[in-house]
Amino acid sequence: MANLKIEIVAAEGHIHSGEATMVFAPASMGEVGIAPRHAPLLTTLKPGTVRVQTADGKELPFFVGGGILEVQPHMVSILADTALRGDDADESAATRAKQEAEARLAGAKDQMDMAQAQAELVEAAARLEFVKNLKKPGR
Repeated sequence: MANLKIEIVAAEGHIHSGEATMVFAPASMGEVGIAPRHAPLLTTLKPGTVRVQTADGKELPFFVGGGILEVQPHMVSILADTALRGDDADESAATRAKQEAEARLAGAKDQMDMAQAQAELVEAAARLEFVKNLKKPGR
């Protein structure tokens, strides 16, 4: 069976490198599924979960806070604004970040502050949902 090479990089550093049979990502226009020999694609990502299916049947979850997805026939590259491995997810930190974003939004004084606070809230809410989904049975 053919595989894809997957690279996930963020400002925090190199997050993941490996082989995959399938990659799912939260593209700005909806979730995309990428299989080996996929047509070339370049798109933006919205905050959400990237799922990497490995040849041994495992599914590795990653949170991305937005970024760029580039697909070549045998390579997927994700350049994320922020990223987090599923193993590193912390619910209390995600809850705290969401509360702080809500407070910034409530205290926004102009359109620029409001837009920034809204973007932070979207990312924080997506991160919290990611962490909660990891705790669901069967994960």
